[in-house]
Amino acid sequence: MFEIAEYIGIIAFAISGFFVAVRSKLDFLGVLISVFLTALGGGILRDIAVDKTPYTFTHNIPAIIIIIVMVLLIFFKFHKRDSIENKPLFIVSDSIGLISFSITGALIAIEQELNLTGVLALSFVTAVGGGIIRDIIINEIPFVFKTGFYGTISLLVGLSLYLLNLVDMMHFYPIAVIFVLGVVLRIVAYYKKWSIPLI
Repeated sequence: MFEIAEYIGIIAFAISGFFVAVRSKLDFLGVLISVFLTALGGGILRDIAVDKTPYTFTHNIPAIIIIIVMVLLIFFKFHKRDSIENKPLFIVSDSIGLISFSITGALIAIEQELNLTGVLALSFVTAVGGGIIRDIIINEIPFVFKTGFYGTISLLVGLSLYLLNLVDMMHFYPIAVIFVLGVVLRIVAYYKKWSIPLI
């Protein structure tokens, strides 16, 4: 279950990282770094937090997935399209990545027998950590800080998995339901422009 969610998240966030880099007019190296940070940064932070060798450093599949995604996006000339960030492909891929990585973060935290705070923290960091690092490097206010409901959804996913574990229902189908509901919630929140109150 962890690997399924991890690979889905890597594919989805590689796509969104590519679009962000293209919008910022980065060169090829900049695009490559943006894609790798977005797709792998959160997972690296997650694993370091629980004193594990990052999954990306012990498995070749994540890097292979990213390279394949980049080649396909360039081959189909997605970098030549305008305002791609507001298009359904970007919104859906980013939503899938957010929920997938929220799930993997929560799964690792539960596996390490962390409390609720730990589960929420790892769920959040895994989902948005890479994007925060990417945005800081390209000198932007991190996306998660401008779209209030974005990070909130990650926390809700972490909380849901924590509660599933409490009632001993950590099985494929309940987690799959949380995945689908999380993606739908993120997409609806985006198009309805939901947000948390400003201070």
